[in-house]
Amino acid sequence: MMANQNTGILSGITKNMDIIAALGVVGIVAMIILPLHPNVLDIFLTFNITLAIIIMLLTMFTKNILEFSVFPTLLLVTTLFRLALNMSSTRLILSEGKAGEVISAFGSFVARDNYIVGAILFIIIVVVQFIVITNGAGRVAEVAARFTLDAMPGKQMSIDADLNAGVIDDNQARIRRENLQLEADFYGAMDGASKFVKGDAIAGIVIVFVNFIGGIMIFAWQKGMPVLDAVQQFGILTIGDGLVSQVPALLISTASGILVTRSASPTSFGSELTQQLLSTPKVIGMAAVVVFILALVPGLPTIPFMVIGGMCGIVAYFLVEEKKQKEIAAAQQELHQAEKSTSDKEPEDVSRYIYVEPIEIEIGYGLIPLAESENGGDLLERITAVRKQNASEMGILIPPIRIRDNLQLKADEYIIKIRGNDVGKGEIFYNQLLVMNPGSNQINMEGKSTIEPAFGLPAVWIDKSQKDKAEMLGYTIVDPTTVIVTHLSEILKTSGYELLGRQEVKKLVDMMGENYSAVVEELIPDILSLGEVQKVLQNLLRERVPIKDLLTILETLADYGSGVKDTEVLTEYVRNKMGRTIVSEYVRGDNKLEIITVNPQLEQYINDNIQKSIQGSFPAIDPTITTKILEKIDAILQSGQGMKPVIITSPRIRVAFKKLIEMAFPQLAVLSLNEIPNSIDFEGIGMVSVDDH
Repeated sequence: MMANQNTGILSGITKNMDIIAALGVVGIVAMIILPLHPNVLDIFLTFNITLAIIIMLLTMFTKNILEFSVFPTLLLVTTLFRLALNMSSTRLILSEGKAGEVISAFGSFVARDNYIVGAILFIIIVVVQFIVITNGAGRVAEVAARFTLDAMPGKQMSIDADLNAGVIDDNQARIRRENLQLEADFYGAMDGASKFVKGDAIAGIVIVFVNFIGGIMIFAWQKGMPVLDAVQQFGILTIGDGLVSQVPALLISTASGILVTRSASPTSFGSELTQQLLSTPKVIGMAAVVVFILALVPGLPTIPFMVIGGMCGIVAYFLVEEKKQKEIAAAQQELHQAEKSTSDKEPEDVSRYIYVEPIEIEIGYGLIPLAESENGGDLLERITAVRKQNASEMGILIPPIRIRDNLQLKADEYIIKIRGNDVGKGEIFYNQLLVMNPGSNQINMEGKSTIEPAFGLPAVWIDKSQKDKAEMLGYTIVDPTTVIVTHLSEILKTSGYELLGRQEVKKLVDMMGENYSAVVEELIPDILSLGEVQKVLQNLLRERVPIKDLLTILETLADYGSGVKDTEVLTEYVRNKMGRTIVSEYVRGDNKLEIITVNPQLEQYINDNIQKSIQGSFPAIDPTITTKILEKIDAILQSGQGMKPVIITSPRIRVAFKKLIEMAFPQLAVLSLNEIPNSIDFEGIGMVSVDDH
């Protein structure tokens, strides 16, 4: 029962610690104004010493500065507390000629009742604290703050790179960014807090002189005390007061020095010191030999050197034995692991090689700087932007894109892979620019001719010094990173449907189910399976139809899915419903659509020869007629350069006609009449026909 009561009291104190801390700071300020009884002053002085010891011990066991990030503020509060105690003790010394038992004990015991010895000790402590420890800790904090701030952009980019590579998740990235900011704030605060400690040391010296001279003047002149007695009494009191305040100050200054000079480590200071100082037994043994030799030098004391040398020798011996035991244990462990891996190698080793990345980019060693943020490379950030853009425009969640260096590639070559298969490649040059002529294929500049990988346009790689000339000529200028990112973006638009597996569809459907559960519950799995929904979504993405409006897609499938199970037909129903979204990409600013029509006789011929297969509808027509169709389309496109036409067909042949021409014209859209809203005007630029049809 008592234990529960104690726990409740402790819990109450913890919950109200903010109020207690605020009242404590107000109480410190009150101590400066209100006089304290000597017994109360003794308690506060003892608490001050205890607090200083606790703070120093905490820094010894702290593994990271963020574990004690409150230290700069605590340093200010403890400094203010010491100054308040100094003022209270000064008031007692000058008014009553005494200041409690703690100050008297320090003056008598530490100074041996000799104020001259005490004064020397006080000066030494102040010098050590002010010049050595505080000055050094402040300089370390200043440099650390500067380096931390300079390194922040690189560290933030590194966090973004890990997030983009899938090494960490969003929550871990957020925590790392917060810790990075806290670390910078800590060193900046410590740089300023060290000034408080310097000021405290100066104030301590001033207070000692005030107490000493003021006490002599008051008691010798005003109260008639003999001068020598006053000098003796107030010398002891003032030195005791100085020591009792500066000893805790020295401890806290030492703690601040330990904290700012420690780097992040998984172990405490003592463990780390032991591991690193005693890591090499040979060094300890050599030190023992040197100390033994010094013990034999005439004039030097033999016994101290022999004792220390013997201790070093014993430590070195035990370290050597411990190292041998560890080596034997490590060898046995390695043998055990080898035997274990031999017995169950199959399930453990093979599983690492059967995983295929959904999408990845392999780059040659010459392109590695593009992915290194410390060298100014922004490839990782640009790829993240592409993933966000794809999600915004197409409605598909692209998985993290891995970037790997491949020494088997040429130095300036890259390959884009989807599920382990090459879907695009190109060659770019890290220190050059790619120029293209948007008006024609003629580029009048010196450089290496090439083909732009995303759209297959003629281009030239030029030196960066020619950038101004290219701009004057009106050419389009692209940096190497943009070439890769543009190529990747186009591949995601044309082949992104391959990344839409059942698991990805499940995520999209679950997200939709949070707000539209009725639609999802009606459709899956009673009307259509998840796999059938996946095929419809893939069919849409294959022809660059965005699936952002997933609600419309699912509702349409729920309307027609009960009577139709052919995913190709279901896709056409969805396209008809999404006609305005599909057409909006191709409509000009004046609300007109440039179209290429198909001869009705040719449509009928294709319709009569459509065959169904596992892959969908295909027109089984004469290869000669296919060639004429493709030639006619090419002639129309050549005559209408600068236009962005679409082919309009009847709904019954749209899918088959698209598959007929997609190998030759993958970017050319084929729409059905049912997909065109009534508000859209047409502008015909040609008709596809052949002589026989």
